[in-house]
Amino acid sequence: MQETVSFPASLGGSEWPELKPGWVWLVGAGPGDPGLLTLHALNAIRQADVIVYDALVQKVILDWARPDAEVIYAGKRGGKPSAKQRDISLQLVDHARAGKRVLRLKGGDPFVFGRGGEEGQTLVQHDVPIRIIPGISAGIGGLAYAGIPVTHRDVNQSVTFVTGHDQSGDTPSSLDWEAISKGSQVIVIYMGMKHLDRIRTALINAGRPEDEPVAIVTNATTPEQRVLETNLSTCVEDADAQGFGAPAIICVGRATLMRQALDWQAIAQGIAPRNTDPMGRGRPAEDR
Repeated sequence: MQETVSFPASLGGSEWPELKPGWVWLVGAGPGDPGLLTLHALNAIRQADVIVYDALVQKVILDWARPDAEVIYAGKRGGKPSAKQRDISLQLVDHARAGKRVLRLKGGDPFVFGRGGEEGQTLVQHDVPIRIIPGISAGIGGLAYAGIPVTHRDVNQSVTFVTGHDQSGDTPSSLDWEAISKGSQVIVIYMGMKHLDRIRTALINAGRPEDEPVAIVTNATTPEQRVLETNLSTCVEDADAQGFGAPAIICVGRATLMRQALDWQAIAQGIAPRNTDPMGRGRPAEDR
């Protein structure tokens, strides 16, 4: 186990892990809102000599770094020039071998479509010690900010997370859309806007109803968050008409209807819920 260091009293008197020279911590920064950062992540940011961060990490989070920390952008965005994954991983190795305290700061959770497994494996193969600090994934936290619960016992007891593109940038050929369609009541799709038309067709061909509710959340948990409530049949056209693009989370399933009751950001602005019983239960939410 690593040694611990004292963390600022304002965050409690517990002992917190020490980021030692030569180590790399793979840390999830959450879906956007800086307040969703974990205390372990903040502890890492305040200790790091080098921070290598992704495109979706909010800049205000980097303001918490030490003044003398080296902050390096290593974002990868579809269709835009970006560093090769192998180069990013080896850069982490080089900084660690130079005796630096290295923080790899990734949007969301490093192990949920974040290539954290690849980077961690490369580091381990080069005998670099690592620590993994999970983060709130956009597929859960981003939808929660939109008022959409990914599980809700009235409508779904299962949720499947999929990526909308593979290493080639195309729709993943390994995904069995028919099995996904039949096996999961709610489907959450990351990085799917580019191939939304193909995904929609695949789901409908696999048996999902054309009128099934769909929600698209772009720039989740940030001040720029926007939410589109649509259905499987018209989601592509509706998204185009309203200018929805990446980064976005796509949620397919009746659980999206719960936003009519749980749009807490609208409620905070004094807007009454559109429907307090969107599932039409006709009884209290917790009567059993």
